[in-house]
Amino acid sequence: MRVAIIGGGAAGMMAALTAAEEAERDVVLLERQSRVGRKLLATGNGRCNLSNIRAGVSHYHGSEPDFVSYALQAFDVAATLEFFRGISLLTVTEPSGRVYPYSDQANSVVDALRFALQRKNITLRTGCEVRAVSRTGGGFTIKTDVEILQADRLIVTAGGLAGTKLGGSLSGYTLLRALGHHCTPLRPSLVQLKTGDPYVARLKGVRANARVKLTKEQTLLAVSEGEVQFTEYGLSGPAVYEISRAASTAPDGCEITLDLLPGMGGDELLSLLCIRISQQPELTCGDLLTGLVHNRLGRVVVQSVDIPLTLPISQLKWDKLSAVAEALHAFSLPLTGTLGMDSAQVTAGGICTREFYSTTLESRIVPGLYAAGEVLDIDGDCGGYNLQWAWSSGRLAGQLRSEHAENP
Repeated sequence: MRVAIIGGGAAGMMAALTAAEEAERDVVLLERQSRVGRKLLATGNGRCNLSNIRAGVSHYHGSEPDFVSYALQAFDVAATLEFFRGISLLTVTEPSGRVYPYSDQANSVVDALRFALQRKNITLRTGCEVRAVSRTGGGFTIKTDVEILQADRLIVTAGGLAGTKLGGSLSGYTLLRALGHHCTPLRPSLVQLKTGDPYVARLKGVRANARVKLTKEQTLLAVSEGEVQFTEYGLSGPAVYEISRAASTAPDGCEITLDLLPGMGGDELLSLLCIRISQQPELTCGDLLTGLVHNRLGRVVVQSVDIPLTLPISQLKWDKLSAVAEALHAFSLPLTGTLGMDSAQVTAGGICTREFYSTTLESRIVPGLYAAGEVLDIDGDCGGYNLQWAWSSGRLAGQLRSEHAENP
């Protein structure tokens, strides 16, 4: 049996290794870029956050989030880490639940997988772009830019549109649509947010721990907590990525609100500020929040409530002091959108999962056709969840089990 796999990312490599466990299968892995796993090298800021021990349905999104259940249970995090140990990749789990290679280098993950692919019944063809696929008899005809291949089974793991500079493209969606499948709208997820506040550009490079809320006219749309990074155009960082999926579909007129001291109550904060005023009355308001938040951020918060930075803190009236405390807990920025697919880590949306069996990932429409990974309408939260879906779904698809009566 010849098995063709389109896409040499995380899901594709896992599918190839799984399919090749049956020695009589001839597996060909087609990757349009010059090397496999290019996107993996950029994950986790080059560290490759390859899983999360808290992986479960609640961390996934799409038209049918429960679609992930079977794959995640059949090849769970423990099985995934055991698999990687079996190909000589050691991992470490951080208190947050995120799993990284022990080397702290993404290329360790890619190299371990690349070495594992060097099996007699796996042929790896890089720099090979698939132009079209069609159903022929009981199998598939695959037209690449250099040749035409025949396969008995076809697995599409071509990834999503996100990260176009690293290889994201529409090809997987195009190929599956040509075979009769449908695609939901595609949107950027795990992506930076753009704001229309004039203060933001002045905070470029500042980091803060904050509780982040996305709201529309007092209605809470999403919330997260963690590190926020200010950029010249808006906000980035893990806590921002967590709400970016909701932000990419948010209606006009939404706001991002940052609680810059989420662990401190309002009364405690006011008490601290009063102590500073009584002990150091000669300070100016530009230094009022020194020690509480980043100095530049503190000055911007003070200015946001119309307090001159040069005003001595001894002259600060109670209503203005209260306004500063309130701004620290509710620093609001108007949302103007997200950055595009070039900057996104993950694609929200994809090929309709209702057109695939969740227990095999075989197409309900085309027997012998499978799909896995980001090309499907499944996306996960920030923190290793998307790669766990890639491993689990790639494993399931690569088993090539069928629920069609004609392919027992």
